[in-house]
Amino acid sequence: MNARLDVFGSTLAGEVLKHLVSANAALAKSTVPAATQELVKLRASQINGCGFCTDMHAKDALHAGESQERLNLVATWREAKVFTDAERAALELAEEGTRIADAAGGVSDEVWENAAKHYNEEELVALVGQIVLINAFNRLNVMVQQPAGDYRPGMFG
Repeated sequence: MNARLDVFGSTLAGEVLKHLVSANAALAKSTVPAATQELVKLRASQINGCGFCTDMHAKDALHAGESQERLNLVATWREAKVFTDAERAALELAEEGTRIADAAGGVSDEVWENAAKHYNEEELVALVGQIVLINAFNRLNVMVQQPAGDYRPGMFG
């Protein structure tokens, strides 16, 4: 399978991706635990059917020390006992933020208030930013049919 566009070879795509990657680097510096950030990216990528990002974030999480058990259960986090209340709040926010078009009114007050119990305002900014950004990456990769499976942790610097 080949991608519809060569986003890695395009000058314009490279310029756009540079800014998205820069935003991701800024968000990664937040006090939201790195594991939570990866879980959020992974869950949104699963929802959006982005194989490239699902592959990337599962491998990055494993490389950073996340357990295979927890990664296997991200899609079914509500039934899994391996996530903290804070991680559950972040995953729920990621789901509603990703499925924003499916929910009348977007993210519910209940979901927002639950996240706010576990994260301060700057951390909420970081979580919202991560959700927005991963959805942008997902949409790019799904639209161009970027193939999945070849990602290696650290290959993008």
